[in-house]
Amino acid sequence: MTEGGCSANEPFVLRVLGDSMEPEFTEGTVIVVEPGGVLESGRFVVAAHDGGYVFRQLVIEGRRWFLRALNPEYPVIDIAGADAIKGVVTQKAGRRRRDRKHYV
Repeated sequence: MTEGGCSANEPFVLRVLGDSMEPEFTEGTVIVVEPGGVLESGRFVVAAHDGGYVFRQLVIEGRRWFLRALNPEYPVIDIAGADAIKGVVTQKAGRRRRDRKHYV
């Protein structure tokens, strides 16, 4: 995730692919990701999974950590813990001010 000259601690932007995070994040939405963001249950995160990366909502219940899609058609993904998380979504960008939203 540090390709393109970004330092490991610099925020970066990604474009949402697919419908797993609808209705909050539709395909093509641009999100701002903070690699050093605070990990709390309910935050939106980018995580390493199955040789790639996924964008999901983090859920922490006791010692169990998992990633949940907002679209109920997608399965829950269990993760080992914080090491899988590559960054916390801090903002949803948009062309219009009303489309922009901060999450942290």
